Amino acid sequence: MPSWSNWAGNQRSKPVRIERPSSETEVVEIVRRAVNEHLRIKVVGSGHSFTGIAVPDEVMIDLSQMNQVVNVDHIGGVITVQAGIVLSDLNAHLELHQLSMPNLGDVTYQTLAGAISTSTHGTGLQRTGLAAQIRAFKVVTASGEVLMCDPMHNAEIFHCGRVSLGALGVITEVTLNVVSAFNLRAVEQPMRISHVLDNFAQLIQENDFFEFYWVPHTKWALTKANNVSSDAIDSPGRFATWYNKMFMENYAFGLLCRVGRLFPKLIPKLATILPSSGRVEYVNVSHRIFSSKRLVKFYEMEYSIALDSLVPALREVMQMVEDRGFLISFPVEVRCTGSDDIPLSTSTGRRSAYIAVHMFKGCEYAEYFAAVETILRKHEGRPHWGKIHNLDASDISSLYPEYQRFIEVRNQLDPEGVFTNDYLRRVLGR
Repeated sequence: MPSWSNWAGNQRSKPVRIERPSSETEVVEIVRRAVNEHLRIKVVGSGHSFTGIAVPDEVMIDLSQMNQVVNVDHIGGVITVQAGIVLSDLNAHLELHQLSMPNLGDVTYQTLAGAISTSTHGTGLQRTGLAAQIRAFKVVTASGEVLMCDPMHNAEIFHCGRVSLGALGVITEVTLNVVSAFNLRAVEQPMRISHVLDNFAQLIQENDFFEFYWVPHTKWALTKANNVSSDAIDSPGRFATWYNKMFMENYAFGLLCRVGRLFPKLIPKLATILPSSGRVEYVNVSHRIFSSKRLVKFYEMEYSIALDSLVPALREVMQMVEDRGFLISFPVEVRCTGSDDIPLSTSTGRRSAYIAVHMFKGCEYAEYFAAVETILRKHEGRPHWGKIHNLDASDISSLYPEYQRFIEVRNQLDPEGVFTNDYLRRVLGR
């Protein structure tokens, strides 16, 4: 029997079979066959979700062979691609055409369909998440029908399906807004966390893309300010890039995490090493700055809260870590985006800040995550669909103004729950 596990290894299953279609026609055949056999279907991307959102109980569809660019329209500012394309490959194609995505998350190997379906967002107060960049998409429904969805055709499905959780069908093709290629000037430097919080509103206003990482057990934050630049690329040389991005952020940091896992009492002392890297400034193509490889494996929980709640919420998290005596080797990540109108987007209807907490793979995370979750729920926090949380439909329904609107579209397209699994039953109610 075939087996599947996600990137972090905390989600596993043994599906009845694994299908790897190379065309939309094959997807239709797979769906119809599964429905005739009364088998449920889940589409799996790169497996970077930490929740069970993509866990395939019966029929698993792997879209990795549906990874082609269908069309590039420079005049219209759009690109159409098959849904299984990995973001790093999409960015490489865009660079060849001197185009860029307006915003990106920080993981390069997600599939496009997986990223948009879980509300992957990136950072930047004047930007939105990836799903708000969607101009159109095609989906194969439980009936085997192929629907083209855009603001003029199947508009209600388009409105709700840009963040679908994989619950509406198999997305096979996506058309995205793109912009002319742009460079970013990156300034990465440690700052006192008190300074960052006292000046947070200014920092996110004066930088196109700003994020920071509070280092637990220290008074420091690692900040990243990225701004659109007309300057030529002057990124560090090959060795310097490898040293900063691979050695320091992956190998050296991974070693610190492993030492901390073996000797937890050393974690506060090890944490003081992280802010010692100093200031780094360089210019590069936007996607090379937005996203990077992640070799250190971890578990993650992330919540979206209203932007104005960020500072008091994070101060409470920081105090809780100290009071509870948690030993945390991973920094706490903070980002922000503008609002959108997508029913299940974590930033729907409000400018949002995101607080993400991590634990090194193999370390106990449940108590720490639950304590952070308790704080963020007080601020009407919305959990990232692909990251660990403990909420169910009764909790989530009140957090999204158009939650019921999404449920009605789902009931229309998949009344028998062909595309459901345990996680979706938990968060969507069946």
